[in-house]
Amino acid sequence: MNKTVLYDTHLSLGAKMVDFSGFQMPVQYTGIIKEHLGVRDSVGVFDVSHMGEFIVEGPEAINLLQFVCSNDISKLFVGKAQYNCLLNEEGGIIDDLIVYQLEEQRYLLVVNAGNIAKDWDWISNQNKNFGAQIKDISAQTSLLAIQGPKALTAIQSLTSINLSEMPFYTHKEADFAGVKGVLIATTGYTGSGGVEIYFPKESSKHIWKALFNLQSSQSIIPVGLGARDTLRMEMGYCLYGNELNDSITPYEAGLGWVTKPDSGFINADKLLAKKTQGFEKKLIAFHIKERAIPRAKYTIVNKDGEEIGIVTSGTMSPSLNIGIGLGYVKKKYSELGTNIYIKIREKRVLAEVQKLPFYKTT
Repeated sequence: MNKTVLYDTHLSLGAKMVDFSGFQMPVQYTGIIKEHLGVRDSVGVFDVSHMGEFIVEGPEAINLLQFVCSNDISKLFVGKAQYNCLLNEEGGIIDDLIVYQLEEQRYLLVVNAGNIAKDWDWISNQNKNFGAQIKDISAQTSLLAIQGPKALTAIQSLTSINLSEMPFYTHKEADFAGVKGVLIATTGYTGSGGVEIYFPKESSKHIWKALFNLQSSQSIIPVGLGARDTLRMEMGYCLYGNELNDSITPYEAGLGWVTKPDSGFINADKLLAKKTQGFEKKLIAFHIKERAIPRAKYTIVNKDGEEIGIVTSGTMSPSLNIGIGLGYVKKKYSELGTNIYIKIREKRVLAEVQKLPFYKTT
């Protein structure tokens, strides 16, 4: 079982550890609800060093990325980040990822931990036709997500750059807690603002300690993967393996906004043809109208009890105190305001299709 450099630190903080994508990761420290609300109200720090990082560089880098990614890489510029999907030949999603343009011909790809080997093999295979320089730096790289409305103010003293002047989905390489060359990015998975920082793994304990030495003046808490999941669900963010997989297209998953066929990705015409024909199912967001909690793999039915879909993610929202979920249903049941039913232990529980996000920041 793989461990991040901060494994012993998590244990010393009383974290409950679980197997996640082949890594021993903290699922919670003091409780999911407390950690969730801590991020929504103040600042939380996540160790997400299990994620994968690839460097793609050279004159052919942009051509390779335009071919394997759904979004238009040419819209990137140095200092900008872009949400993306890796697509297979059928238009299915191999993974979702963030692409950062570091230099004119140099990019950083950040992929899901469970897909590192699969993504690397796919990109390497496609690269045979391009010849870009690619390198897997996952094992040398640590990643901390510092999230929450007070995050930028809390950590400003640790870096010389003005964090408040960085627009959403941008990045800069800068000093952080005395460590040079840290990539500071205004990206994240919580919807509450903050940054994600990438740095050599040997600096992990030093940077973690520096962050929590700020605790005397700022309310900073460690946060596990449990709250990370409820936070992303309140925003309606997709999770690979739940909402996304190799047989789901971006259009079915509501990710048409990061799907640009004109950019020339693999078999773009085939995916466009599927879109023209129409898809039978669509990802929806819903809230429970009774006191109940939806869970992944629960069946979705209509008023007559006929099966119309499946829940892909579900929880009791800590911020809203209602049951919320995501799932795929037959397209005719995907309109906003449509009543659907979730089968929970053979009981049909009323729910309503709604617009995302569930949680709205002010």
